[in-house]
Amino acid sequence: MNFSDRVLRVKPSQTLAITAKAAEMRKQGIDVIGFGAGEPDFDTPDFVKEAAIKALKEGKTKYTPAAGIPELREGIAKRLKEKNGIDYSPSEVIVTPGAKMGLYEIFAVILNPGDEVIIPAPYWVSYTEQVKLCDGKPVIVEMSEENGFVLTAETVKSAITPKTKALVLNTPSNPTGAVVPKGELEKIAQICLEHNILIISDECYEEFCYDEPHISIASLSKEVRNITFTVNAFSKAYSMTGWRLGWVAAPEEYIKKISVIQSQTISNPTSFAQYGGLAALEDGGKFPQMMKEEFRKRRDFVVKEFLSIEGITCPEPKGAFYVFPNVSAYIKGKIKNDIDFTAYLLEEAKVAVVPGSAFGKEGYIRMSYATSMENIKEGMRRIKEALKKL
Repeated sequence: MNFSDRVLRVKPSQTLAITAKAAEMRKQGIDVIGFGAGEPDFDTPDFVKEAAIKALKEGKTKYTPAAGIPELREGIAKRLKEKNGIDYSPSEVIVTPGAKMGLYEIFAVILNPGDEVIIPAPYWVSYTEQVKLCDGKPVIVEMSEENGFVLTAETVKSAITPKTKALVLNTPSNPTGAVVPKGELEKIAQICLEHNILIISDECYEEFCYDEPHISIASLSKEVRNITFTVNAFSKAYSMTGWRLGWVAAPEEYIKKISVIQSQTISNPTSFAQYGGLAALEDGGKFPQMMKEEFRKRRDFVVKEFLSIEGITCPEPKGAFYVFPNVSAYIKGKIKNDIDFTAYLLEEAKVAVVPGSAFGKEGYIRMSYATSMENIKEGMRRIKEALKKL
């Protein structure tokens, strides 16, 4: 086989692999509880579905502009101004088939071979691989459990070299749920301005901040806005993961280049899905608020349960819908690493979680609590029973 060097550098997503394995076991009649994929268990709201169905019935099934329908770009710009305090024009917004594609397109637009991108660990699995796909170099900086895995300005500063092109900022974080406070965001922004570093701000979990309101780094000043790509999606906030609909907001010249890539790859986001997204914007945040309150209850329960297990520590996540407990006390004997640990839970407890090493942090696991409380209670019971046998 003749593969490119580029594709050989990239690893498959372990989160999707775990989810696929759990699904296969269920097909075999095995009762597996899945805590792997980051996907809300709530159905897409009916008003969103109905808007997409209406668009289908009205024949809105053709190509759209590469950057998305004008109404949706306008709606996103309006939302960013009213909710996030960032003044973007519609021409500074592009609709993408999911935030994941938007992130990849950003890297494709800004990176040359050897350019470095600072990525805080634990990190979402696709950041490093997308940077590699675009011939860049991921520079991993370690976050500490002691401060709740919050990125600090000093950590960013320590990783800067003459080749540093960008910083990936993910707050609230996948996989830890960490939220960077405003004071630290201001320091990070200042360092990036001083060193001419672009900021890629992944804000897909902004609706799920439990203690403090979400703050977009681009809202801090016009100067910061001009070096920032604000990335978001309908996937988590409106339980629209399969719809593949997200957006990027940035200075217009960057959006034009991203639009060129989009036009030459996927042509445009799915036409009728965009009308569903337009309806979601009109909700005013009521649906994600309902989910957030349910997630808060689940978070509180899961953290309490993990902390009741001898040898496990578990920082309380301030956002998103994941916990990231430290299970290193159980990595011994036949359990040689966190991958073995998750394999043991899957085989022994019939519970699917993702190893921390997939996110750049060995000795931990990521567990999504975006599932029913019934599943969470039974899953935690199984985990406890399985760990007693180690």
